[in-house]
Amino acid sequence: MFHDILQGILREADGVSAVLMGYDGLPVDQVDRPCDGIDLNLVAVEYANVLKEVKNAVSLLNTGDLEEMAIRTQRFHVIIRALTEEYFVTLTLPRDGNLGKGRYLLLRESSRLCEALR
Repeated sequence: MFHDILQGILREADGVSAVLMGYDGLPVDQVDRPCDGIDLNLVAVEYANVLKEVKNAVSLLNTGDLEEMAIRTQRFHVIIRALTEEYFVTLTLPRDGNLGKGRYLLLRESSRLCEALR
């Protein structure tokens, strides 16, 4: 179930990687396209660590629950959407990818992913 949802997001967004992951850094499911010079598994794990820190900071600041975070590098856009207290989904797009469409797709499919996690 997860694989089909992630594959649909990746295809529609023309992305590089879509990952459903726990805050513990363990991927539940991952769909990747070939990408030279980067270990997409390592990217997902390292962003999980960053997300845990941001989530803690948001909690300390009492500004509400973390919903979404975007990271832009020279090569990629990474969109991270929180799903539950234990899980989140990431979408990695090429630098020239459509960030707005990626955000929309993650938001649109988040309820299906949450339902499948139950």
